[in-house]
Amino acid sequence: MLYEDPQLRLLNTLDEIEDYAIISLDLSGTIESWNRGAEKIKGYTAHDIIGKNFSVFYTPGDQSDGLPASLLSLAYKDGRAYHEGWRVRRDGTTFWGAVVITASHDSNGVVTGFCKITRDLTERILNEQLIKDQLAELKQKNRELEQFVYIASHDLQEPLLTIKDFMDLAKDEFPYVFETGVELYLNVIHQSADRMSGLIRGLLDYSRLGSKAVRTEVDCMQLMEAIKEDMSASLRNSGASLTYENLPVITAFPLEIRQLFQNLISNAIKFRKTGQQGIVNVSCKQEGEYWKFSVTDNGIGIAPAFHERIFMIFQRLHPRSIYEGTGIGLANCKKIVDMHSGIIGVTSEQGQGSTFYFTIPVKYSTSR
Repeated sequence: MLYEDPQLRLLNTLDEIEDYAIISLDLSGTIESWNRGAEKIKGYTAHDIIGKNFSVFYTPGDQSDGLPASLLSLAYKDGRAYHEGWRVRRDGTTFWGAVVITASHDSNGVVTGFCKITRDLTERILNEQLIKDQLAELKQKNRELEQFVYIASHDLQEPLLTIKDFMDLAKDEFPYVFETGVELYLNVIHQSADRMSGLIRGLLDYSRLGSKAVRTEVDCMQLMEAIKEDMSASLRNSGASLTYENLPVITAFPLEIRQLFQNLISNAIKFRKTGQQGIVNVSCKQEGEYWKFSVTDNGIGIAPAFHERIFMIFQRLHPRSIYEGTGIGLANCKKIVDMHSGIIGVTSEQGQGSTFYFTIPVKYSTSR
């Protein structure tokens, strides 16, 4: 039985590879060998190209800059040279090539030539450019949308202010009309205008979130003390308690993270059970690469069917006559957490309290 020389088998295998152009060069860059991959990627047959200088694959600009010779010089000096750029096929079309040139040595360590391996990465580079273009387009659309929301919110406020001003003027100028029972209807109009104004302000605040935010160090224990002080009247009037301990120092957008905590704590106080003291606790633990904050209460709870819906803008689960609000607070919370590259969610059952949780990356933060 005859056994094929392993070295010969390797050479035959290299010749048949089609995904990589593998060629050998002499010291001056003249092409000495040519595999099937080179023919597929560059369009030349071995008969067409062997004996010519490899600089033919480079664009006129790269040739003028002396790039081919520079790569050979680098490979001669360091043993290896790598480069990515546009390369030219036989038909004049271009492709994005990743090129590795490796020096070949004889038994005495003297460089005798080079092995050049090229991979066509055109599809990858075009996909990367497509993603960049789409991201740029998305950012532009977001800027346009934010500008539209700002302008629309501002313009919508004007007619509402006019309605309320004329309502007040009518009360002063025609008091006898309000003695006929019309006052009830006009008050409904006034309240509706106030409510619409609140919705517009909320929408405007939502669109502005993070517009000029800068990450800074935030001591969450100090932040919670400040929030507790700010909410002292609400806590006192509701009879609710707020506790927290061992909260970390994080790197975050300070105004937004404050609003996040305030919204969650305010909701916990608002949706407490009737006739029972509201208890709110803020805690934190590290889970892998994230801090996981939890705001837990003993309130009315939320049915699992609504756990995702509540984070959508203008979503309400309760009649306005029972619980005031615009339906924007939790949407703001989600947007703030998204700004911090985290996630937000809730675990709750109807009538059994709620735990709202969100994560902040540890890599931006320091523990206490």
